[in-house]
Amino acid sequence: MVTIKAGPLADLVSAIFVKSGCSEAEAQRIGKYLVSANLTGHDSHGVARVPRYLAWKREGVVHADRTARVVKETPVLAVVDGLNGFGQTVAPQAVAIGIEKCRAMGLSMVALRNAGHIGRVGDWAEMAADAGLVSVHFVHASGSVLVAPFGGTERRLSTAPFCVGIPRPRAAPVILDFATSVVAEGKVLVASQGGKKLPADALIGPDGKTSGDPRLLYGEYTATSLRQAGKGLGAIRAFGEHKGSGLALICELLGGSLTGTKATGEGRGSFGGNGMLSFYVDPAVVDPEGVFPADVDRYIAFYKSARPAEPGGEVLVAGEPEQRMRHRRLAEGIPLPDDTWAAIVAAARELGVDERRIQQAGAA
Repeated sequence: MVTIKAGPLADLVSAIFVKSGCSEAEAQRIGKYLVSANLTGHDSHGVARVPRYLAWKREGVVHADRTARVVKETPVLAVVDGLNGFGQTVAPQAVAIGIEKCRAMGLSMVALRNAGHIGRVGDWAEMAADAGLVSVHFVHASGSVLVAPFGGTERRLSTAPFCVGIPRPRAAPVILDFATSVVAEGKVLVASQGGKKLPADALIGPDGKTSGDPRLLYGEYTATSLRQAGKGLGAIRAFGEHKGSGLALICELLGGSLTGTKATGEGRGSFGGNGMLSFYVDPAVVDPEGVFPADVDRYIAFYKSARPAEPGGEVLVAGEPEQRMRHRRLAEGIPLPDDTWAAIVAAARELGVDERRIQQAGAA
């Protein structure tokens, strides 16, 4: 395990994507949002993704410096085509459209289709919350047939993230952001690179037996080889039995079918691009008396006052673990498994990033 400071790590990732053909601005966005995921503790959506992003760009399934295009629009609605651009570029463009329309009308909906991997969905809920808006996001990953539905052993779903953001003027927002599978595929990736181990029941094999071995999803691999989910015989399990499986289905139908990206299925290829259906609400329009902010604070205090189940424990609100981890990792640095760091360094050297920059990041 190595520990890297956030700033130098983001700079190195940005340098890698500049060398791959992205503009400086886009490369900085990719570095910023990948490292932001690591800072919040979501290493599954962080810099471990660098080799995969580069592979997608080489294969021509993700394109540099695309500007999302509005293909259908009303005062409260927009259908936005990401044109297979990097998610760290086209997702904030789509969210900005939703925010602008919501500020004008009090309510908006944006259907984003054909986006590259949009990373941690909580970033986009935080963006809306910073603008004072409530947001709800249904997401699917095209081609990422990874998850077995409740009662089955074969892959039929993507990890289908769901996210809600609620602003709090006097405190950090409530951000509920989770994959509808027991673990996100990125957590399997991190575990395969020597990071945090998977729960023993995270995966399911063709025989119906559960496992925490990443090889069930990826097949055999070496330390630096690109993980390919299609090589494994097993699947990730949906969380919460029928409830998680049902929510995943809704994310597929809304984030996939309704956006026009199309729900996950066989023959879609292995590219994990995203569709996202997002709703935005201005609390000031719904609640002109201003009850909402104070009542959110009151209820959260009541919620957190529940007696802890464990001595010395604490009841946390969605988003609090990420806030605390961000403060900690900004101060102490981001821990990366040796295999993850080795893969990033190998990618940097292959693309011709200045060796001094690599060494500076590693020494930070």
